[in-house]
Amino acid sequence: MKRFYLLGFLVLMAFDTLAQLSFKIAGTHALPVAANLAWLLRVFGQPWIYGALIGYVGAFFTWMSLLKHAPIGPAFAASHLEVVSVMLLSAWLFHEPLTATRVLGAVAIVAGIICLGLAEAEAEPAPALPPAAEATRAGSG
Repeated sequence: MKRFYLLGFLVLMAFDTLAQLSFKIAGTHALPVAANLAWLLRVFGQPWIYGALIGYVGAFFTWMSLLKHAPIGPAFAASHLEVVSVMLLSAWLFHEPLTATRVLGAVAIVAGIICLGLAEAEAEPAPALPPAAEATRAGSG
């Protein structure tokens, strides 16, 4: 099940990252912003806007699948990993600065997810023993 969580959150992060970066690229190519039909046509004429829609739809269905199985606390926190991935990819693709505040925020997000994951692992009850093993254990004590 842990492999399912890991794979699921990687897919979720990929879809969320695709959506955010696609919106940024589409928005940049649709400048200048104006509340008119010409601007809307520029926006929807960009292929990246469809990458954003695919990212959001994929993230939605991935998130719904994960919610069926994953503990909600760590799942909600891990769903925000795209903040870190978008920050890193924006620095690389768009030459946005990686300031100390941004890096510290990213470290805090990752540390919080790790802490929630560890707390959830500690809170899980031990697996139940089959009745025969429980009777053997009770008789030996």
